[in-house]
Amino acid sequence: MANEEDDPVIQEIDVYLAKSLAEKLYLFQYPVRPVSMTYDDIPHLSARIKPKQQKVELEMAIDTLNPNYCRSKGEQIALNVDGACADETSTYSSKLMDKQTFCSSQTTSNTSRYAAALYRQGELHLTPLHGILQLRPSFSYLDKADAKHREREAANEAGDSSQDEAEEDVKQITVRFSRPESEQARQRRVQSYEFLQKKHAEEPWVHLHYYGLRDSRSEHERQYLLCQGSSGVENTELVKSPSEYLMMLMPPSQEEEKDKPVAPSNVLSMAQLRTLPLADQIKILMKNVKVMPFANLMSLLGPSIDSVAVLRGIQKVAMLVQGNWVVKSDILYPKDSSSPHSGVPAEVLCRGRDFVMWKFTQSRWVVRKEVAAVTKLCAEDVKDFLEHMAVVRINKGWEFMLPYDGEFIKKHPDVVQRQHMLWTGIQAKLEKVYNLVKETMPKKPDGQSGPVGLVSGDQRVQVAKRQAQQNHALLERELQRRKEQLRASSAPPGVPPGVGVGVPPGVRVKEEPMSEEGEEEEEQGAEEDERPVHTSPSGGLHSRLANGLPAGRVAGGDSFNGHPPSGSAGTPVARELRAFVEATFQRQFVLTLSELKRLFNLHLASLPPGHMLFSGISDRMLQDTVLAAGCKQILVPFPPQTAASPDEQKVFALWESGDMSDQHRQVLLEIFSKNYRVRRNMIQSRLTQECGEDLSKQEVDKVLKDCCVSYGGMWYLKGTVQS
Repeated sequence: MANEEDDPVIQEIDVYLAKSLAEKLYLFQYPVRPVSMTYDDIPHLSARIKPKQQKVELEMAIDTLNPNYCRSKGEQIALNVDGACADETSTYSSKLMDKQTFCSSQTTSNTSRYAAALYRQGELHLTPLHGILQLRPSFSYLDKADAKHREREAANEAGDSSQDEAEEDVKQITVRFSRPESEQARQRRVQSYEFLQKKHAEEPWVHLHYYGLRDSRSEHERQYLLCQGSSGVENTELVKSPSEYLMMLMPPSQEEEKDKPVAPSNVLSMAQLRTLPLADQIKILMKNVKVMPFANLMSLLGPSIDSVAVLRGIQKVAMLVQGNWVVKSDILYPKDSSSPHSGVPAEVLCRGRDFVMWKFTQSRWVVRKEVAAVTKLCAEDVKDFLEHMAVVRINKGWEFMLPYDGEFIKKHPDVVQRQHMLWTGIQAKLEKVYNLVKETMPKKPDGQSGPVGLVSGDQRVQVAKRQAQQNHALLERELQRRKEQLRASSAPPGVPPGVGVGVPPGVRVKEEPMSEEGEEEEEQGAEEDERPVHTSPSGGLHSRLANGLPAGRVAGGDSFNGHPPSGSAGTPVARELRAFVEATFQRQFVLTLSELKRLFNLHLASLPPGHMLFSGISDRMLQDTVLAAGCKQILVPFPPQTAASPDEQKVFALWESGDMSDQHRQVLLEIFSKNYRVRRNMIQSRLTQECGEDLSKQEVDKVLKDCCVSYGGMWYLKGTVQS
């Protein structure tokens, strides 16, 4: 207290924080000024910067007229660097060392504690520094002089060699190809000093214009060092409580954190893992483990984690295979990565790994040669895919590493159904890319036991037969009962009840039962019902679902194969389906039935569990809804040898959308109803003929972009081209 009384406050100064140059202000620290140089007076000849590295080079003039400057030494240095001949590439065009280059280096990476201060009119204005750079002389001209010296020596040696010396004999050389670079070798190469120096050298220089101390532009920029707001709005950071201000002056010590050993970058403790958000925890675990049952994942995350939230998060980073979760391919192979073995891009790797995962949804066994033959990838890449999710068995192939998790399948049917929809979309893409034979229904993995969720064609025929026989027997008994009642009530007195009114005595009406041919036609009609667009995953969903419908509806009088009863056009399901169809065709004017079903499956996968559209939508109902929504089926004349499936040959197009292009689109669709592929000049002439001469190129381009694709100089309707 006595010391404070002896040291009274004599003046209080207001402190302002100026931010106008906060992200742009650098402090340059020059070396001790030589006698022959004055930084304020001698001009800066040029300046350039590499922004990413925060590296600056300044070229400053040397006062060659100063008595302390050694002219002979300057001439010798210029001669060593440039040689006797001076040209445009010479470093010293005046044949005298008249300039010096300074190169910067960072003094500290943390400049948050430093600021530039300007005191004016009783106020102290502080501007935070963005960087502090130390400028040191650059002696690159000496390297250039050494290179010139070596060139001269090499030229002298070549001149001294004998001109009559015979040419050297031709020698055989061995060409060797380098092995594919592994991921570990690539990481070491990227982190090497040579690689970093090369990357730094590749960054281009940005040339700057230097303004002197007394330049008007410098005077203008110096005004930004003053706080612009007089109301103190900019200085809210300086308004701190005493404890906060003390914490800023003396931050807590970080020695304990520095003493901790640094773990490898790919190692994360469970304590650190649980500090992350749930989505990041799931992603990190799945990326490292790659295949995991749901029960194991819950045990790793802890008992306090909600299983519903985990289910929601796991579906973003993994796919369901045989009841277990396998990490998605794009998590392991990000967009800009490539194979360490073959160098193929990530997109091809993801497609190949998805094919392996899809094969394991059908069987517990996969043969590596078959995968390599389909995906056309190298053996090392295919082996990596299989090692992620399978174990090799001698003379058998690769078996999925985890047993089938039937408990999860039974407990979460909604998740299983949604995953099946996603796999259906992936299967369609793989079939198109790899030209696979289409499989209508995934096989049930070996060793699985569980209720069947799909009804096969033979089962449908048997059900139809039993229903037809039962209905026939019931109708026959009902007919006999009604005839007996009619005879008993309408027989006149004296006429036996067995003789019908209006039927001559002794005449008997023959009542033929339903013929076998009629039964077969009825069964055939039931069998030819369109397949449902979405089905239950095999072996996983309870038997209460058959083709997407509850079992009670299958056995009863309701629709069997997903067909709604008559008069259901105004039902909520029909309205929801029509809304989807109309929205889809407003975005894509032409769609094949195959593509529409794929989009519908993706739409189902995005819906919440229990949505009304999960009740079962057949192909016929989908087509009827498309036609009712103002679309028309375009009968494209596919070539006889086409590889397109029946669903791909059914093409639907929006006929009227209400915009100005309806007439152009209708003319175009009429062209493709008679031609499988058309040249642009034919389309142009037909549109001009039907719509007038004032048709612009932009209008033709728009209608072609909406409805067609170009391939090999010809135009096709979207979805019909066969590459």
